[in-house]
Amino acid sequence: MTTTAQRPTDEPRIAWYRNVRVLRVIAQVLFVVAVFSLFFWLFNNLVNNLNRLRIGTDFGFLSRPTRFQIPYDDGFDPSSPVWDMVLVGVKNTLLAGFFGILLATVLGVLIGIARLSSNWLVARLAAVYVETLRNIPPLIIIIFFGFAVFTFGPLPVLSEAHQFQIPGTHNNGLILSNTLWAVPSFVAGPSLGLFWLVIALGIAAAVAVFVWRTRLHERTGAPDRRMRWSLGVLGLVTVAAILLIGDAFDASYPALAESGRRIDGGYRLNNGFISVTVALGLYTASHIAEIVRGSILAVPKGQSEAANAIALTGFQRYRYVLLPQAMRIAVPPIISQYLNLVKNTSLGVVVAYAEITALTQTSIGNGRPAPQSILVLMGVYLTFSLTISFVLNIYNRRIQLVER
Repeated sequence: MTTTAQRPTDEPRIAWYRNVRVLRVIAQVLFVVAVFSLFFWLFNNLVNNLNRLRIGTDFGFLSRPTRFQIPYDDGFDPSSPVWDMVLVGVKNTLLAGFFGILLATVLGVLIGIARLSSNWLVARLAAVYVETLRNIPPLIIIIFFGFAVFTFGPLPVLSEAHQFQIPGTHNNGLILSNTLWAVPSFVAGPSLGLFWLVIALGIAAAVAVFVWRTRLHERTGAPDRRMRWSLGVLGLVTVAAILLIGDAFDASYPALAESGRRIDGGYRLNNGFISVTVALGLYTASHIAEIVRGSILAVPKGQSEAANAIALTGFQRYRYVLLPQAMRIAVPPIISQYLNLVKNTSLGVVVAYAEITALTQTSIGNGRPAPQSILVLMGVYLTFSLTISFVLNIYNRRIQLVER
């Protein structure tokens, strides 16, 4: 016996112009067409204006001389190509962003914990710090450090800089002025290549120890302490390489030149770098402190009570119980703060710090094409942001709990 399906012949057909699914598709197609039309119109308008002004539309300007000097960069001269200027700007932006993030993270975690302290004075001081710094625009903080601390501050000019010698020697350990600070540094020696080869072997050994401690923990349940072991192995290899190779590095001590206009040797920090790094580090720390405080409060109270019940100290309670759980909550919003800090380094233009935005503006002022220069600038910041997001999102997934 066979049956045939009955078609609902009595169901009314909907006209296409009243069908919601058809209308949604048409609306999305029209939106895409409108967006592409807008971009085409803008691009066509840009090309026409560039042609009218006889400005090239290619990126050949990157290989032409910059025709200006970058302050505090001895290796750069006006004959250097624009591409080298971009690399210098990327390096300076990277340095300000890295050390700013380091300062903001350490300070933010400490102040976030201090806000929950049972000590009335410590908690109130932390609250005053947070409410003060996070309510002042970062540009104002940078201007304060750049002008109130350095340009018109108590430090002397470079020719009269404070020089502090290392006890028992005639070498300077620190030079302070209102434009430059300098400390001893290391320069490459004849056996630097052999040194880095040994360090590479040390990193491989540290990774092997990390894997061994992890597997030992999974097999026996013993505390892994893998980071402690791995860093210990790498530290021992580094110390042994320095002692045994001997001439991998040479010490370089800062000294004020006879003209009093520059510092020779050592590692030099200019006032722009210090102003941008410290100001953004302090400002971002106020936001990270609130994120850390809220994340700790989000940890169930029973966790803290259980830690107290087994007689853990305050440090152990935060180290082994509260902070590991709080960081699972805190990492995503902290990523946003890191991205903001790196982008805010562009404010360094107000204190003449040679980061990528300031150098791009100077290059455009010297006749380089603005559209292509801005496109390169946007590409640099996009690369910075995507790299930070990629790395920290991997870390975030690594510390999240895996539900079964």
